[in-house]
Amino acid sequence: MTSNRRDFMRSAPAVAAVAAVPVLATATAAAADDVEAAGRGHGHKPRKEVHWPGGQPPKDPLFSPVVTYGDLVFLSGIGAHFPGDIRAHTDHVLKELKRNLEAVGSSMEKVLKVNVYLNDLADYDGMNEVFKGRFGAKPGVRTTIAAKSGIPGDSLVEIDCIAVR
Repeated sequence: MTSNRRDFMRSAPAVAAVAAVPVLATATAAAADDVEAAGRGHGHKPRKEVHWPGGQPPKDPLFSPVVTYGDLVFLSGIGAHFPGDIRAHTDHVLKELKRNLEAVGSSMEKVLKVNVYLNDLADYDGMNEVFKGRFGAKPGVRTTIAAKSGIPGDSLVEIDCIAVR
């Protein structure tokens, strides 16, 4: 019996390697399917696309407002640069997020990740009153912070997000 067990133990790595080949082949095929699906189903690898308001970038852009990569959508931070309280600013920013998402074939319900930057943490409850329910029954994950030196342009809130199409 000892020799049978020793023989088995010597051959076990080879048996495990042979058994793993079908699993590896299946995983490789699934990964290829994922790449094709991320490339919008055209058999191409996904590529970065920048979406500019009006279709043309400004002369010297500092950042892109909306970028897609396959079915992923990345929106840069949107603020509200007008006089108003946190509720008015949050409502404006969320409407702009919605408009930008829909322009590239996504929606608020397809948002995976949201970052909220507050000018003052005291505005947290007011922001939440307007924010609640805007991303559907299954909202994405969220991080909220107060920016130490404030938000550029006198906005009380800035929000960015990542979504799928």
